[in-house]
Amino acid sequence: MRNKSALPTIRLAGALLLVAAGTVPLALAQALALRTGWWSDGMAPQLWHRLILKVLGIRVHIKGAVAAERPLLIAANHISWTDIMVLGSIGGMNFIAKSDVRSWPVMGPLARLQRTVFVERERRRASSGQMREIAARLADGDPMVLFAEGTTGGGSRVLPFKSTLFGAAQLALGALKAERVLVQPAAIAYMRKNGLPLDQRERGDIAWIGDTALIPHLRTMLGAGVIDVEVRFGEPIPFCAESDRKSVARAAENEVRRMFVAALRRREA
Repeated sequence: MRNKSALPTIRLAGALLLVAAGTVPLALAQALALRTGWWSDGMAPQLWHRLILKVLGIRVHIKGAVAAERPLLIAANHISWTDIMVLGSIGGMNFIAKSDVRSWPVMGPLARLQRTVFVERERRRASSGQMREIAARLADGDPMVLFAEGTTGGGSRVLPFKSTLFGAAQLALGALKAERVLVQPAAIAYMRKNGLPLDQRERGDIAWIGDTALIPHLRTMLGAGVIDVEVRFGEPIPFCAESDRKSVARAAENEVRRMFVAALRRREA
């Protein structure tokens, strides 16, 4: 019994060692890419995200594709901290994260290396400066991922989207003097565990909600077996000078919800 109870701890320690062994050289490579520009600063983060998914046993299935046109704001639902690795493994993604991620051990420095934009959703005064930063990144051609619910959900439904940061698309229009910014809906759905459909309780185990501690949740994920997650990209929504951010946010929310439900019901459309 003692040996059996020690297995999760041994598995966790082994996973952390493997991640550490890959993280150090990739972080150094990313720092060098940012300093010198000798290679794309998106290469090392993509490899790191794929490493984490491999360690966790998460397999990503993609339906649709990231839009080729720029500027591009990707509006996605949010279930767990693993969503970042899921989308990051696809490549070319840059993230908008809540400000307290900046101070997290390990994850904070890595997020900064990936040029994450940190936002303080509770401070209205900070919103305009944050939107200008996001707009500048959009204007530079960086696809920015916005987890538009503003929090993580339980994995079985999509929460209402918050429209404030969609205003960055409007600011990007002014900076670029472009006709439009594309807002692309993206639905993330955790589908199966060891080949069997997840039920609501199991999707809740994968979700990372509220003040759940990271290490116990990581232990849960490592013990879950092989998890299949599906990412569906919808048709981009044009954000033009005359567009209303609340209407665009609502349209993106409706499309993400539609794709999310279709995924859970295993429908193609």
